[in-house]
Amino acid sequence: MAMIAYKCPDIVVVVLDINEGRIAAWNSDKLPIYEPGLDEVVKACRGRNLFFSTDVKKHVAEADIVFVSVNTPTKTRGVGAGKAADLTYWEGAARMIASVSTSSKIIVEKSTVPVKTAEAIEKVLRRNCADPGVDFQILSNPEFLAEGTAIADLTNPDRVLIGGKDNPAGHAAIEQLAAVYAHWVPQERILRTNLWSAELSKLTANAMLAQRISSMNSISALCEATGADVQEVGRSIGTDSRIGSKFLNASVGFGGSCFQKDILNLVYICETVGLKEVAEYWHSVITMNDYQKHRFVERVISSMFNTISKKRIAIYGFAFKKDTGDTRETPAIDVCRGLMADGAHCVIYDPQVGADQVHQDLATPKFEWDHPARAGSAVIGRDEISIVSDPYEAAHGAHGICLLTEWDMFATLDYQKIFENMVKPAFIFDGRNTLNHAALREIGFIVYALGKPLDPFLQCAYN
Repeated sequence: MAMIAYKCPDIVVVVLDINEGRIAAWNSDKLPIYEPGLDEVVKACRGRNLFFSTDVKKHVAEADIVFVSVNTPTKTRGVGAGKAADLTYWEGAARMIASVSTSSKIIVEKSTVPVKTAEAIEKVLRRNCADPGVDFQILSNPEFLAEGTAIADLTNPDRVLIGGKDNPAGHAAIEQLAAVYAHWVPQERILRTNLWSAELSKLTANAMLAQRISSMNSISALCEATGADVQEVGRSIGTDSRIGSKFLNASVGFGGSCFQKDILNLVYICETVGLKEVAEYWHSVITMNDYQKHRFVERVISSMFNTISKKRIAIYGFAFKKDTGDTRETPAIDVCRGLMADGAHCVIYDPQVGADQVHQDLATPKFEWDHPARAGSAVIGRDEISIVSDPYEAAHGAHGICLLTEWDMFATLDYQKIFENMVKPAFIFDGRNTLNHAALREIGFIVYALGKPLDPFLQCAYN
């Protein structure tokens, strides 16, 4: 929404949230989320045509277009638990919008939702609005941006997708929203489609991207077993114009707020319409992601003489990827839990993730990470982990380092200094393949890199 305010100075944008602390942060010098370039965009138009408020009912009542970006987490209980999307927050938003609306509005789905959500939301809106003269047009306008590059993705998007009803009123609503994006997006990149295609396109895009990651992660295991190099394999197949080079990097696993949630949602949709084999196919992408994290933990344990009990392990990075403080579904959660379960003491450093966030993430049950109510979760793990504000402190006295987030800074650290202050043999487990492994071995490190030929020391350990 900040980008609309930035690119459209004639349009007033009000960002609403019932969380007073979050709105206060949006109105402060330190925004509640970290995203490169976001500060500049917000500060350029905040107070001009961009406002942040908790007065939800007032501003929704006054709005012509309402973008709904509430959470749609995976259900944790009841029918579809562990797969289906929980639309509680969407339904609540729809009921509130209907209750305060005295003029017709365009309601825009920005959250990732199951196919046919718009149909259900329209029923809620119409049945809860007291004024029969109020018309609601529902549009699906999913985001195709990535955290860490969101501002660039919004400034120069591959496409903007708008789905609406295939009737005159639906077409008019689509064009009204398209006119907003046309302030900076070329018309040929603004795609119009029906509601159901737009809703399914977002789920499918995330599923396809996650599938590529899981496919390469499966190949990384084969590379280690055969002596091949997963980065060379990825580089080779990435030159095939039918495949392309993106999302072909092996890693400790994918994370973030979308991939797992959306694939599970897709699996559930397939199951509900009787497509068992299709559901199983897409669920295997999640299975491979879990396997990769488990395999990484097992490599750490087996490399360090089959025990990490009471050993200090430095964790470099907790966010699910660089240039964001987002920790939802981050592989670091499962890796740290796996290491802690074997008795390790994890010392965690991440430049954008605070101690409270780490403790809360490690204490929160699976699928609860994206539920707003989880803020009250118990905080555990303070005896098993430490959070530090310096990467050198994290590695001081450590037996090994696990690099779990590809922050640029980790490639430029003084590893000679780090090596000198570690217990020997000193291990580095590169879960992102971002370090100079040859240089690290020259220093004296025992290096494990995903999908790379095994260090001679490790070959002996595995035999």
